Amino acid sequence: MSLPDIEPVSRESTAGIIARQLRDAIMTGALPPGTQLGETELASRFQVSRGPLREAMQHLVSEGLLRSERHRGLFVIDLEPGDVYDIYSARSAIERAAMLRALRGDRKKVADELEQAVGAMAVAAGDDDPTALSWADLRFHEALIAASGSKRLMRMARTLLIETRMCLTALQGTYQQVEERVTEHTRIIEALRAGDEETALSLLEAHMEDAVQRLAPGTSLREGEAPAVP
Repeated sequence: MSLPDIEPVSRESTAGIIARQLRDAIMTGALPPGTQLGETELASRFQVSRGPLREAMQHLVSEGLLRSERHRGLFVIDLEPGDVYDIYSARSAIERAAMLRALRGDRKKVADELEQAVGAMAVAAGDDDPTALSWADLRFHEALIAASGSKRLMRMARTLLIETRMCLTALQGTYQQVEERVTEHTRIIEALRAGDEETALSLLEAHMEDAVQRLAPGTSLREGEAPAVP
């Protein structure tokens, strides 16, 4: 039976909607690191009772995006050098696995998809739009992981990419020329398209290492020893 006019029914709960909006606000920096979340104010802004709000915030605590302080409340996490190391170390492992799958699959298809994200990065760089540039940067890495076809890699990457978006906000000011970010991603695509596994993996590793050194000077993924995470 053909039912072309029927659309999926959204069953997202009130807590789920609140969690999504808070997550987006953390990702974009609208709720900066260290911000305290007040229940009364947020319940009023969302026009909900405290029950679903508390449920939503606990979701974000479990995801590691909020931290709880006894007798003080909930705060947006601060990304210390140890956190930056941890995020990019985990991302490096996930994206390396995704790249290997991409190299052994339909390289052209994956490269074409990644080029769309890099094209958006180039436009954002030309328009001097750092927010759009960061979103396009994130889409590149989401597309690479999605191309792996692994639900588990995508699930593991979900929270990491939210934390990465927080890092990208800080990363924006470390480039003298934003075109550098476009070039880094373009070279990764070229190696992927050519099927050059060694170069593709090396460039991906260097890309992660560069971000860590910009965000946490003196920290290196290559040294194999993480700084302390508070």
